[in-house]
Amino acid sequence: MELFITCPKGIEQLLEQELSTLGAESTTQTVAGVKAQGDLAFAYRICLWSRLANRVLLPLVEGEVSDADALYQLVQQVDWLEHLRPTGTLTVDFNGRSATILNTHFGALKVKDAIVDQIRTATGQRPTVERSRPDLRVNVHLAKGRATVAVDLSGESLHRRGYRQEAGAAPLKENLAAAVLMRAGWQDSAYPALLDPMCGSGTLLIEAALMRADVAPGLLREHFGFQFWLGHRAEVWNSLLDEARQRRAAGANVPVPDYIGYDADDAVLQRARQNARRAGVDGLIRFKQQELARLTGLDRVEPGLVLTNPPYGERLGEESELMFLYQLFGQLLHKHFAGWRVGVFTGNPELCKVMKLRADKQYRLFNGTIPSQLLLFQVHDKPAQAKEAPALSEHARMFENRLRKNLKQLARWRKREGITCFRAYDADIPEYAVAVDVYEPLVMVQEYAPPAKVDKVKAFERIQEVMQVVEHVFELTPDQVVLKQRKRQQGSAQYTRQNETQHFYQVTELGCRLLVNLHDYLDAGLFLDHRPVRQRLQKMAAGKDVLNLFCYTGSATVHMVAGGALSSTSVDMSATYLDWARRNLALNTDDLSPHMFVQSDCFKWLEKPRRERFDLIFMDPPTFSNSKRMQDVLDVQRDHVQLIKGAMSLLRPGGVLVFSNNYRRFKLDYDALAAFEVVDITGQTIDPDFKRNARIHTVFEIRHPA
Repeated sequence: MELFITCPKGIEQLLEQELSTLGAESTTQTVAGVKAQGDLAFAYRICLWSRLANRVLLPLVEGEVSDADALYQLVQQVDWLEHLRPTGTLTVDFNGRSATILNTHFGALKVKDAIVDQIRTATGQRPTVERSRPDLRVNVHLAKGRATVAVDLSGESLHRRGYRQEAGAAPLKENLAAAVLMRAGWQDSAYPALLDPMCGSGTLLIEAALMRADVAPGLLREHFGFQFWLGHRAEVWNSLLDEARQRRAAGANVPVPDYIGYDADDAVLQRARQNARRAGVDGLIRFKQQELARLTGLDRVEPGLVLTNPPYGERLGEESELMFLYQLFGQLLHKHFAGWRVGVFTGNPELCKVMKLRADKQYRLFNGTIPSQLLLFQVHDKPAQAKEAPALSEHARMFENRLRKNLKQLARWRKREGITCFRAYDADIPEYAVAVDVYEPLVMVQEYAPPAKVDKVKAFERIQEVMQVVEHVFELTPDQVVLKQRKRQQGSAQYTRQNETQHFYQVTELGCRLLVNLHDYLDAGLFLDHRPVRQRLQKMAAGKDVLNLFCYTGSATVHMVAGGALSSTSVDMSATYLDWARRNLALNTDDLSPHMFVQSDCFKWLEKPRRERFDLIFMDPPTFSNSKRMQDVLDVQRDHVQLIKGAMSLLRPGGVLVFSNNYRRFKLDYDALAAFEVVDITGQTIDPDFKRNARIHTVFEIRHPA
């Protein structure tokens, strides 16, 4: 039999070696796969024993395909009654495209029609399509005008062993985990321990345990694609199953290494434990909830292998924060793991530079479509001596001096106004492009994303200096200084939780109590530059019915209610922020009955005919949003006229709309709004802590003509 075995890109050589051990008569590597020759038992052994393969394909016919009709004729060359009962079920997996076959759904439909038509003509009966566990899975690959039609003997991809029904936020596929273990030398070594300090759903540890216990990964699966294929020989398959079960039983009696997995997230560890239980190796692996910072050496264990797949993408953490994580990891390895072998599998190898370990081997792999690397290190027997913190550079001392100067200049104003939340520094020195915001008693450092041409390690070193200076100037501990990276947010990213600490605490602004959260979201929940706007609204609100559109966490609503508003309506599309707004208002008034919180797209809310009218409206839309909750993309420059007109229609005679936004190049369309009286009050809404950047926002008061 001529077979084609697919695999993730980058592990073709490993797969070829594995196929040779499974009885391949000959092999040839291709991109993301290996061609191999062998008998039916060999095909079954791949399905049962391969730790690296995705699919085992048995090609039936190959030929030129100029259009859909040619594809139909090519499929008809196969006698499908040799593979499928007339009343059986099938599904077609089609990949590739051509000038005339533009999408995979159309290609799969044409292949299905060719098979069904042939069988119906020959027997008067027809098979049916079934996506889940069909009797026959047909795979068609179209490239460069040629199509290959094959039977998929594997069924679902072989990386789906059956034990991992739940995974963490960025799961590592089982066959890629096996490849990482093989490249790290696990399969051919006698390491007495395997430690994954950021184990997530436990895939690396589970695959390692299955290897050492000689458990065929296919034993964990309930179904294969060949089981109802007419070419299937049950006696051959059952013989291989019996052999695999005997090897698993024998492997259970072999001494096993220590398998240890740590993770900071207990919910993820619960999934890891369930995965290990389903794989039958839960008795071999010790999972423990533990922060990376608490990582220490293992008692009574000779040097083993530390292998991990730490976070490296934007979904799980910003780059500067991750560099601190990798730096800490390197420091702990030096301190506690002398003599150990270390493997780090990452899609961002730049992060590994801060570990201060030199990789002696590097392997290029792909995690899905992400180009990734496995870097292997040897921790020296004599760990490096701890060094004192380096003296500040000349530029860092300049940053410290500027920060202290700013604090001194703001001190009298802060004392007079009772300001406890303010901006202390905003990229005053180009080399230190950060904002330092104080939310007593904590400080948030926001790093503006550096240009791509800036060396990432140098940028990280600058951020380290910033954090060191901020801790020193404000006399804070490291856990009291929070680092975030600022960059343009797409879609609903501004509403996306960054972490899960639920670390809310209370601050006071102009007599109002407000909740902030520096850890869980990109923004803390209180826009500091809008402080004068909120104060102005507070003074204007007495005896009025007020509306807050795009209300965010409701801080403006709180100020208007504190100023004596009779009622308030707060509208936002985020349930998370509306709940935050409700909690903020509850801190400041015992009676919430006159106050409404509406979850809605403000565009839609303004378009609906409404009877209620308001005396004071505040609207502060985002610069840009394409959230799925919105009916359309919001662009404040393009859409502000429509928004303002909608709000003005709800304004009572004598009322006022305060319109604000943070788009630095914003230009109000006075001509389109000529029916209203518009006054630019931006200059009156810039406090001393934002004087350096007077375009941080624009604010207008808009009224109907008297």
